[in-house]
Amino acid sequence: MNITLLTTTITTLVSTPLSTLTMALTHTEIVYGIFGIVLIIALLLDLGLMSKKGKEISIKQASIQTAFWIGLSLAFWVFVWYENGSNAATKYISAYLMEWSLSIDNIFVFILIFAAFKVKESDMGRALLIGILLAIVFRILFIAVGIGLIDRFHWVMYIFGAFLLYTGIKLFAQKESHEFNMMDSKFFKWIQRALPFTDEEPMGKYVIKRNGKKFFTSLTLVVIVLAVTDIAFALDSIPTVVSLVKDSPNAAFSSSDILVIYSSNIFAILGLRSLFFLLRGAANKFRFLQQGIAFILIFIGVKMLIEFFHIHIPIGISLGVIVLCVGISIAASIMIPVKEESPTTEQP
Repeated sequence: MNITLLTTTITTLVSTPLSTLTMALTHTEIVYGIFGIVLIIALLLDLGLMSKKGKEISIKQASIQTAFWIGLSLAFWVFVWYENGSNAATKYISAYLMEWSLSIDNIFVFILIFAAFKVKESDMGRALLIGILLAIVFRILFIAVGIGLIDRFHWVMYIFGAFLLYTGIKLFAQKESHEFNMMDSKFFKWIQRALPFTDEEPMGKYVIKRNGKKFFTSLTLVVIVLAVTDIAFALDSIPTVVSLVKDSPNAAFSSSDILVIYSSNIFAILGLRSLFFLLRGAANKFRFLQQGIAFILIFIGVKMLIEFFHIHIPIGISLGVIVLCVGISIAASIMIPVKEESPTTEQP
């Protein structure tokens, strides 16, 4: 890098009045800058005040944190409406609600992960937060790759549509989608061979030093598994959000579209940790949510495929379908009682 050029640039920025510098920035740069500042401040508040290490998270704290993240997401929705108009705001809230409903479904798997590794209550909050932050990094990379592919090869959208249609039908037909044995997975066995792990009690630590050597604890493995699990969920959520935001397969992504895709994903994922502690005791009560999400995936898959015939479904209708499916599935889960299994007669 040219040192003289760098020095001149820094001197110019320092000497330039703030008002002039603001005028030099484009509207898109200002919006992205505000999003980044809000995100950093929110993370600092979450890390510093609302998720202290080694502290159990109560239902009251989880409720406050959930309200904080939902309120922040809705405030950004108002900001998008003010800056980019009602169409962009409708895209944002549609994508956010879709990600939020998928987050509820993810809680089932997170509960199984913590149970499989016997994670203590006091270690769950920080482990879940670190895993989610890693997942955000990977999602940002995947979204960038996905947008690049779709911009260059428009027909990729039809592949995504077929994949979502297949996934939705398969998910709708499944009786239980959350049963798995983490200990038997190939990834679990590979990561144990690749990194030095110890069976010693972690005591809230991620790395333990013994005899001059560093060993990773089970909490490190939990964080890795949480991040990888969220990446697996992203295979459904990212194509879904992209299809909601993109007007047609041949249309180019606008700066507003890209902002909506990133912000809706990030806000929904960051609110997942507090939602986990709020709903984990009642997660099994949302037993029809799986079918609601499956129907949304089928709808969006069909929406992407019929674009081939130049049939476009407005974003307002997509938002209505998402709200209706999630609302009906949650209401049905609450109102329809669980059928009690009849007691079997014991054989002598």
